[in-house]
Amino acid sequence: MSDLRTSNLKKPVDVAEYLFARLHQIGIRSIHGLPGDYNLISLDYLPKAGLKWVGNCNELNAAYAADGYARVKGIGAIMTTFGVGELSAINGLAGAYSEMVPIVHIVGCPSTISQRNGMLLHHTLGNGDFNVFANMSANISCAVAKLNDPVEIANQIDHALRECYLRSKPVYIMLPTDMVARKVEGARLDEQIDLREPPNDEGKENYVVDVVLKYLHAAKNPVVLVDACAIRHRVLDEVHDFIEKTQLPVFVTPMGKGAINESHPSFGGVYSGNASQPDVKKMVEESDLVLSVGALKSDFNTAGFSYRMSQLNTIDLHSTHCVVRYSEYPGVKMRGVLRKVTDKVDVKQLKVSPPPKAPAIDFKGIDGKSPILQSWFWPHVNTFLKENDIVVTETGTANFGIWDTRFPPGVTALNQTLWGSIGWAVGACQGAALGAKDAEQDRRTILFEGDGSLQLTAQEISTMIRHKLNIILFVICNDGYTIERFIHGMEAEYNDIVEWKYKDLPTVFGGTDDTARKYVVKTKDELEALLTDKDFNERKGMRFVELYMPKEDAPRSLQLTAEASAKNNAKAE
Repeated sequence: MSDLRTSNLKKPVDVAEYLFARLHQIGIRSIHGLPGDYNLISLDYLPKAGLKWVGNCNELNAAYAADGYARVKGIGAIMTTFGVGELSAINGLAGAYSEMVPIVHIVGCPSTISQRNGMLLHHTLGNGDFNVFANMSANISCAVAKLNDPVEIANQIDHALRECYLRSKPVYIMLPTDMVARKVEGARLDEQIDLREPPNDEGKENYVVDVVLKYLHAAKNPVVLVDACAIRHRVLDEVHDFIEKTQLPVFVTPMGKGAINESHPSFGGVYSGNASQPDVKKMVEESDLVLSVGALKSDFNTAGFSYRMSQLNTIDLHSTHCVVRYSEYPGVKMRGVLRKVTDKVDVKQLKVSPPPKAPAIDFKGIDGKSPILQSWFWPHVNTFLKENDIVVTETGTANFGIWDTRFPPGVTALNQTLWGSIGWAVGACQGAALGAKDAEQDRRTILFEGDGSLQLTAQEISTMIRHKLNIILFVICNDGYTIERFIHGMEAEYNDIVEWKYKDLPTVFGGTDDTARKYVVKTKDELEALLTDKDFNERKGMRFVELYMPKEDAPRSLQLTAEASAKNNAKAE
């Protein structure tokens, strides 16, 4: 039967060849992960498909890296082995699901014959259940494909990849060892997967557009608020077209940082409830119409749920529906609505107010020998960043401090505000830098990483060096878990860490003075000298900086959010 089926194929190709060809077609050029005996045969197919194997230090780091790669390149992929490998990756993939990042997770698994016979194999629980791990991943995947039947495999792959891209969430593909070389119809590869978003029902869309325009034209002080889902569901072009035409003041949330050109005259800053700058808070919360694009109102994104906006004055545009004041329109997606609102808006009817100006920072008269404080550092980063940099901030002081940094045009910001897994940023930085390299973009990737977080995923420094990635890594050395200290336990032992010899890490992980230059910065003068150094700014490869800050110092926004978090944690029924 197998031979008969294969003889009817127009262009028979192996399953692994088909899968990897599809990954290449949708934009993936590098596969993160680790080898294991259940995926080794399939890995041999990567070069033919034009894909590079990254080779991470562990599966958790690989998942973080695939996350960062996807945020820069559009979609990412990771390959693990059955059981032990995939479970090591599951935290990173759960974070991608939470934060809406499209990752293709391919798991090499035992043969279909071994599964049917319930064989007692390594990497299993010893109970004959070969679906238990797929069932675990089902809750953090928008599609699960078990490639057990050659007749269905091509359809399963195409469906999973389309779901991954359009829904911007991970998918899980289970590839048995005996299916790797089975034949499927290669003629399908002549036509690429349709990744276009299905259009809205025209009648429903037009109705929502008319309602939005009615309130927009009537508003006395409308503003725009852009959040993470606008980035993840790829509507930033539509948002910028709208801003360019209307010139309405526009703000971003912490998770939306980098979504808007911050040099645009309409940009007003970061809004996060009580942790916002006073002028930003006043303008957003006193607006009689907030056009919210892709909102994700998590605790850290809203500074402890401290938004002060009435739903009566809000229009929420989402990837699956729209809400205008108290009326919800299921199935009407934001892309089509934004396009038509931009086309039809009458700018003569709009009341446009100027956005608040960025707080003036006076760096003069500051003792250059004094320690580097968070309140001074993050506004000062403005002077260091360049157009099109990629800026990665770790959960903790960096994620909150970056609110006070104004980005040049084209900067891509990566943070993990909702999932908040410390150590994520090291892997994500590696993936982001590789994504830029694969896209043939000459961009710096700059990581601001806490010393405590670095200790979870430091091994990926070796992967950065191995792939000659263009990375500047600032390790904020402040003696432990600062964000936890401000939530609870400022002097508690559980928030302390062992002080590593951080600048020796690049050497330990294979770097040389040419491939990984090292620096130590403890005062403002030393930092200023480093940030203005031509070689530091322009050289390629890794630049690894030990950056010392006081233990009990944190950005204002972190302190306010931590206080709100502590109160929420202490609430009783």
